[in-house]
Amino acid sequence: MIADPISASVTTRVLLVEDDAEISRMLADALREYGFDVAIVAAANGMDDYLSMSSVDIIVLDVMLPGEDGFSICKRLRATSDVPIIILTALGEEVDRVVGLEIGADDYVTKPFRSRELVARIRALLRRAQSDQSKAGRKRITAFRFAGWTLEPVTRQLFDPDRVRVSLTSAEFDLLLAFCQNPGRVLSREQLLDLTHAGSAGPIARSIDVHVSRVRQKIELEAAGTNFIKTVRLGGYIFTPVVEAT
Repeated sequence: MIADPISASVTTRVLLVEDDAEISRMLADALREYGFDVAIVAAANGMDDYLSMSSVDIIVLDVMLPGEDGFSICKRLRATSDVPIIILTALGEEVDRVVGLEIGADDYVTKPFRSRELVARIRALLRRAQSDQSKAGRKRITAFRFAGWTLEPVTRQLFDPDRVRVSLTSAEFDLLLAFCQNPGRVLSREQLLDLTHAGSAGPIARSIDVHVSRVRQKIELEAAGTNFIKTVRLGGYIFTPVVEAT
C-alpha cells in the first residue's frame, strides 16, 4: 500500500457515484491503494440507499448518470449536507465547471484524467479540513463572531443570529473563515485562493468569485441592507464587519 499521511490514522470513506463499471473499478483500485475505503454505486437511488445506512467523508460524483444527473444530485445533496463533493465529467467547457461550483461542488475534475490527480484532489480537501482544525487548536479560537453570526472553526459550523445552523460547503466555509481571520483587510483573489485551497490552484481561478457569491447569498440579508463582503475594484474583496475571536 502507498503511504498516505491523511489516511494513516483514520480511514477515509469515499463514495464513488459512477455508472461506468470499468472507470469505477479503476478509480476504486487507485483510491484503495492510497488507503481509502471506497464504496461504489451506479446511480442516484443507489447513493440514497447507501447514505441512508452509512456516513461518508467525500463523494466523487459523475455528471452523466442514468436517471438523475450529477448536477441535480449535487444540488439536492447540498441542500441538506455539507459533505465534500468532487464532480467528474467529460464536459470541458468553463460554463459547465462554473455550474458545478455554483450548485455546491467543492472541486471539479474533467475526464480524461489520471487517477493520481483525483487522489491529490481528495487529499487536498482532507488537508484543508485538518489544517483548519489544527490552526484553531493552536490559537485556541473556538468561535468567530460578527453581527450576531457565529463561525466555529473546530466543528466547521456557521450559526445565524437566531442560532440556526446554516449549511456551508467545505470551500464556502474555508472562504468565510479566511475573511473572519482577516477582517478589514483587502484580500486579492490569489490570496483567497491560497488561503482556501492550501496553496493549490483549485479547479479554476474563477471559483473564488463563485464561492464569494454563494457565501453572500447565505449571510447577507437583503431586507436588512447588509453588505459584509465588499468588492474592491482591481483589488479583490474585503470583509467589513467587526469580528470577535473567542
